[in-house]
Amino acid sequence: MPRRRAIIILNSSAMEWLVIAVALLCAVIGLVGAIVPALPGPPVSFVAILLLYIFSYEVSLTALFITGAVAVVITLLDYVAPIWLTKKVGGSKLSMWGAGIGMFVGIFLGLPGIIFGPFIGALIGELMSGNTGIDALKVAFMSFVSFMLTTGVKLVYCLFILAMVIKDCWDIAIV
Repeated sequence: MPRRRAIIILNSSAMEWLVIAVALLCAVIGLVGAIVPALPGPPVSFVAILLLYIFSYEVSLTALFITGAVAVVITLLDYVAPIWLTKKVGGSKLSMWGAGIGMFVGIFLGLPGIIFGPFIGALIGELMSGNTGIDALKVAFMSFVSFMLTTGVKLVYCLFILAMVIKDCWDIAIV
């Protein structure tokens, strides 16, 4: 006797549900990546939109190109803004290295480490380069500001993508 399915899923195939699950997972990982420096948040979030476009066409080609271009710009700014702002206030290469090392170490110390790691690293790097306390604090503060700005922009983008994915997945599931 053939086995019967116990659950019937709202007129959708198993492939659609798999795509929905992977798209939602990508959107959530992208949101986490907007905060955790080791994960590329916007590109991973964009993969969610790309999956929905490829498999369901619930996302328009225009929305796909716009969200893709924004993901590229945000990702580039995430790398360029801290360097540019640090140089703008007279920071040394040691402060940039210190901010990077502080960010890496901060990942293992939880959210406070992620937020304050680049600041402490830039401060140590600037002090090692021979700058005085006030100048070193200025550079470290700018490192903190650039981190917060780029994180905020990434969060807004990834939240927008998550909302878009949820809306499109809801539309797919109901149809």
